[in-house]
Amino acid sequence: MISAPVFFTYLAVMAGVTYLIRMIPLVLCRKKITNRFIRSFLHYIPYAVLGAMTFPAIFTSTSFVASAIAGLITAAVLAYFEKGLLLVSASACGAVLVCELILINSGVAV
Repeated sequence: MISAPVFFTYLAVMAGVTYLIRMIPLVLCRKKITNRFIRSFLHYIPYAVLGAMTFPAIFTSTSFVASAIAGLITAAVLAYFEKGLLLVSASACGAVLVCELILINSGVAV
């Protein structure tokens, strides 16, 4: 168990680092960024980071890789047809559930 002083030290360091990450660009870049390359680079950073964090989690969050792929395909197809976020996520969860139940009942799971 971690002691309270150590916890609050870690918390203060984390808060400071989080604040600095958001504050430094505001201090260093006072003018509007006009370079097209930098603007397009900054535009795509959130999508790249989200993809880099999401895809490994998709394949390791279920008991079977097959159910993870079923959920991914379900979500991708519904998102391609521009369905709502709630429908996409609920359908992907449902696909994973059904796939896992099928795999467990078929004796694949030990």
